[in-house]
Order: sequence, then C-alpha cells, then structure tokens
Amino acid sequence: MPGSFLTVGGESTRVYCSLTQRLIMKVTFLGTSGAVPTTQRSTSALLLEREGDRLLFDCGEGTQRQMMRYGTGFDVEHIFLTHMHGDHTLGLPGLTQTLAFNDREQPLAVHAPAGTRSQVEQLLAATGTRPSYPVRVGQVEPGDVALDREEYQVRAFAVDHDTRAVGYALVERERKGRFDRERAEEEFGIPPGPKYSTLHAGDPVEHEGRTVQPEAVVGPPRPGRRFVYTGDTRPTDGTVAAAEDADLLVHDGSFGDEHRDRARKTGHSTAREAASVAREAGANALALMHISSRYAGRADQLATEARAVFEETLLACDGLQVEVPFPDSAESLTVRRPQD
Repeated sequence: MPGSFLTVGGESTRVYCSLTQRLIMKVTFLGTSGAVPTTQRSTSALLLEREGDRLLFDCGEGTQRQMMRYGTGFDVEHIFLTHMHGDHTLGLPGLTQTLAFNDREQPLAVHAPAGTRSQVEQLLAATGTRPSYPVRVGQVEPGDVALDREEYQVRAFAVDHDTRAVGYALVERERKGRFDRERAEEEFGIPPGPKYSTLHAGDPVEHEGRTVQPEAVVGPPRPGRRFVYTGDTRPTDGTVAAAEDADLLVHDGSFGDEHRDRARKTGHSTAREAASVAREAGANALALMHISSRYAGRADQLATEARAVFEETLLACDGLQVEVPFPDSAESLTVRRPQD
C-alpha cells in the first residue's frame, strides 16, 4: 500500500491517506515501557476500540490512570493478558476495584495463558476484596479463539518468552462486496428500495419478469482488518504467520542492536528483529512497544534501526492513537500523538 510521510509531533511517520467509509478501529497505547516505567512511559497496556467494543490488552501498573489521562473510558468488557509478569498485570487489581467504585454491574472477562488462572485470581483478590460484578477468568492456548464475535475473532498465537505467554490477533471476518447501484438501476431497471437490501444480503430478486442474481450487482467479498499484538517475545515464525498481511503489528521492540544478546537472553526482541518480522509477514505497519528504560531520551535510535529494515515503523509512545483503515480502503493509517 503506497504511503506518504507526515510529520506529527516532531517525528516523520508514514501515514496513508483515506477517503471511504469509516468503521472505526482505534488503538490507544496506554503504556509502552519495558519492565521498568520511566517518567515518560508507563508499563504495558493498550486499548483497542472497534465500533463501540473496547478491548484491553495487558494491564500494567497505573493502567487505570492512563485510561483517564487519554480519555478511553472504562467501558471494557474483555482484558487479554499476554503473560503474568508484573509489568503486564499489576494494574489489574486497581482497575477492577475502580470499576466496582463506579458501580459496574456488567461482567468482565479476563483472558490469560493456559495454566495461569490461579495467578490471575490471586491478583484480583490482592486488595482483600472481590469485585462486586462477575469476573470470568478464561485460559487460552495458541490457536484458541479467545473471543468470537459476529464480525471478528480474537485468536491466541504462540510466542517465545521466558514464561507461559501468548500473543493475540484480532481478525475481522470478510465483509459483503460493494453494491453496484448504477448497474442495478441502468442495466436491470431496479429502483432504490428493499430489493437492494435483498440482493446485498446474497439473495436473488424478481424484477419485471426476470430473476436478478446478487452476483450481478454485488462485488466479491472484501477483506477485514487484522491487528496483532505480541506482548513480550523473541521473533518467531508463529508471529510471522499470525501477522500475515496485518494492518497493524504491535511487536516487542525492547532493545537496540547493541543489546541483541540481552534480548536473546531475556526473551525479547530488538527493534531490527521486530522490523524483520513485519517485513516477512507483509504487514502494512509496525509499532514498536515495550521500550527498555535504557533508551529513555534516545528511543528514536530504535525507530531508526527498525526503519532500515521496514520503513513503515512507528515508535509507540504513551497516548499515541492509531486509527486502522480497511485494507481495500483509500483511507489512511491515521496517527495522533498526545499533546501533553
């Protein structure tokens, strides 16, 4: 997909220009630091909003404050934990307690790797109280569908970290083909009305003594979007497969080239390795996350190293928002940086 560069907040970022329908998929990066937070970066968490659904991926310490700071709201139904290290989970007790203080009644689902349910439940009970609303803890293995909606699924995939861990891919189902109104009117004489809906739904209609098949006026199915979040991981073939043609891949980019040995030893990736995964997967865009505190004040180095391999790389920061368009759309991957 061709793109153009737009300077936003002092950084040149590849952004794709957009013209068609807007069915929002927005990613807000709530915490982008590695294991240790910095004054500029909180620990791992991001929120994905898709047409009113709000899905939280990881929940590092202070996530609830970041949600207030960046205006995502607390209307979250599902939390997806990649693994149980504290920088990805310690925000869970505070967030669930705050939801109770806000008189939440609707259930909350927490998804975590297989074998970690007891750890999640202990964490939820860390304050000595249980949430006043139902909390369901589900366990997932690579290949499992963690969440199955009519229009999309969230699937777990295998990653390579130094503990039980999974990544998650949100994969939208194919959409209906485009309806050719001009052909329906001019070639078949069908005026606007209920017959259009019938044809678009895939059923034939009778009009003026002839049967009009839906394929005559409806184009082929159109692809949905694919969002992939790895959590902490080494570069793997499994991630490449999960991220094939991804519209946005959010990948562990903890270290620069000079710390490649530490990345290997601790189960993380360098920025350049993350870029190689994105390139091999044919992703449209890559966002680097889990930035080590070693790079406080010089994280642009990681973006430079990644872009040498994969140009369409973003260096995620707390408060960054990315709107993801459909792959067949002329709309842009829209990047907004925080103002504060």
